[in-house]
Amino acid sequence: MIGRATGPGRLRAVAGAVGMRAAAVLLGDGCLIWAALPAAHRGWAGFALTLAIAGVAAGGLRLALAAVPVPDESYWPSPGVRAWRAFLDMVRQVPWEEGAVIGIAWLEVLHPSRPWHTAVLGAGLIAYLLVVHLAESDAPLATLRPQAMVLGLGAVLLALGAGAGMLPAAGPGAGSALLRLVAAGALIAAAGLVLPYVARDV
Repeated sequence: MIGRATGPGRLRAVAGAVGMRAAAVLLGDGCLIWAALPAAHRGWAGFALTLAIAGVAAGGLRLALAAVPVPDESYWPSPGVRAWRAFLDMVRQVPWEEGAVIGIAWLEVLHPSRPWHTAVLGAGLIAYLLVVHLAESDAPLATLRPQAMVLGLGAVLLALGAGAGMLPAAGPGAGSALLRLVAAGALIAAAGLVLPYVARDV
């Protein structure tokens, strides 16, 4: 897509692609830091942190190498060519971002209940996946304009779920269970509305 443009148009396309890939990496880093602090020391926290760091870093590397061509097939490639081809295949085929999201969500679960913190993290992770998808396809941010209403509704439900989770409960009775049910339902509905647009091709 970038290669078809010429002159100033090509420069703008390259700058836009670089900016989108940098934004994806920054969003991944921001979500990781948001979920990891303060540091937790239970429930395989070290493994979750390692998984999240590896996913964000390798995902950023994959985006950086997206325009690098794979060496042509040859009858007897040199060991260096074979190693480079295997490295590119590994970087491009492993779902690094999904691993990063699992690790980041794991880190958040290890902390005490903090509804608004979790809601902000959920919005950040959805934005991370969307921007990664745009960076992979070299699509502009305006591509998401038709989905703006659905994304906005998902954000509202996410906020409602966080608000319901923060309401004080009188005790462990039916009222407390209802609040937890409302919060969980709103969060699930938000994810159900937004995630199909993350997975669908732009």
